[in-house]
Amino acid sequence: MNDRPNLPALVAGASVSAIIPSNLEETWRLSTMIVEADLAPQALIGRAPAEDAGDEAWKRWGKKATSAVATVMMSGAELGLPPMVALRSFTVIGGRPALYGDGLINVVRRSGRCAYVRTGYDAAKKVGWCEAKRIDGEEKRVEFSETEARNAGLWDDKTTRRGKVWKNGKQEWGDVPNDSTWHRYPQRMLAWRAAGYCLRELFADVLGGIRDEFEAREIAGELIEHHHEEPAPAKAKLMPPSPPKPPSPSAAIKPQEEVATEQSEEGTATDSSEVEKEEPFDFGKFFEDLQIALQGARSITDVEDVWNEFDVEARFQDDDDSRQLADRIKSRRLLALNPLNGG
Repeated sequence: MNDRPNLPALVAGASVSAIIPSNLEETWRLSTMIVEADLAPQALIGRAPAEDAGDEAWKRWGKKATSAVATVMMSGAELGLPPMVALRSFTVIGGRPALYGDGLINVVRRSGRCAYVRTGYDAAKKVGWCEAKRIDGEEKRVEFSETEARNAGLWDDKTTRRGKVWKNGKQEWGDVPNDSTWHRYPQRMLAWRAAGYCLRELFADVLGGIRDEFEAREIAGELIEHHHEEPAPAKAKLMPPSPPKPPSPSAAIKPQEEVATEQSEEGTATDSSEVEKEEPFDFGKFFEDLQIALQGARSITDVEDVWNEFDVEARFQDDDDSRQLADRIKSRRLLALNPLNGG
């Protein structure tokens, strides 16, 4: 008697095809599987709660992560990308899906409307370039120069940056090699930026408004982003001015001439001390330190702590323009930490 179970026979030579969900329920099931298998990019789903955060926190994060994966898969489906290819090609910046540079080219080439796409770097002119042509004959060439990258705040030629280093068995802030992509691969980045502009203009009907990651980061205010950035120095903490102290009730009434003499001497001493101590407020340094500190924030609570540490509301109580700029910097970081609320 044969006790072997009846198993389906293995068929050799079958074609390999992607699993494509056909409705919302199948999309949700596939998204859940991807999140539970820990295959979803952290940039998309965010950091998981702590182990002791409780069941409610884990449920909220699970629903949010699954929704993010499902949204990316649906965005990819609209561009003709299978689910797993979409996950590898998309990121979320400022609450909106964006394509990596190679993902942008992949979508255009798969569309059936592209005759060719070429990218490169011209060392003599110091420009990255992209040439593309549609099958209907329309073609375009776009160049993006080093000068344009500097003017846009993208260029990063510093050899080191501030980061955490191990010394004597503990982590401290120090100079570390600059790991910015604009520092390590400047020629490639110029070519990618040129490709983004070229392909979005020539194949607008294919891309449907999807931006490349580099332009999306610039719009979201994340021009150069490093992991574990050093927070702003403690000296940048600004406190509102203290109210003046009331005069002592026990002070004796002095003759008018003596009072005038003392006031003159005090005024001279105060003026000289203010000249020595008072320094002009450096708005550029303040906003740079604020942005660096917020980039180091890994949660909404961290953002609020940084905001309170810099005491922005007191500093710009009578300066609406500066306060609005600070609010925009804070909002961009909050959108990056909680992308699904970005609209």
